[in-house]
Amino acid sequence: MDPALEAREAERLVDTYADLILRLSYTYLNHTQDAQDICQTVFLKLLEKAPAFQSPEHEKAWIIRTTANACKDLLKSHWRKTTAPLEAAAAVPAPQPEEGSLLAAVNLLPPQYRAVIYLHYYEGYAAKEIAALLGKTPAAVASLLHRGRLRLKTLLESEGFAG
Repeated sequence: MDPALEAREAERLVDTYADLILRLSYTYLNHTQDAQDICQTVFLKLLEKAPAFQSPEHEKAWIIRTTANACKDLLKSHWRKTTAPLEAAAAVPAPQPEEGSLLAAVNLLPPQYRAVIYLHYYEGYAAKEIAALLGKTPAAVASLLHRGRLRLKTLLESEGFAG
């Protein structure tokens, strides 16, 4: 499709349906930012799939059904059930490792070692998973883990930690 034609079609869709999608999403979610996210999701699906509609009523029905389904998916998502609003989290201080603890020693490592050591030992990720998370190769993660362990050992020995 011609980019100019595609841009005009996207504008038409936004002008025609943005309010409908936002209002419908808000009735499901009671949260403005989530409703805005759903609005973007619906428009992306509409532009990516580019379904052929039989009539304007068919187009509107598809948008309403897609919006409702996206809201229901968000409401039943694991992420939504296991998160708290940012405002609630602001009152909870970040845990501080006890002085002399292993985590305190890990926090003294340079960032690249700290991240892989933490993800591997505290969060339980395998080197291959850490590589995917950090955008590195598994070999690079294995190397960082090895070097990080050596630095951690030296650090602990210098602080009189007996292992």
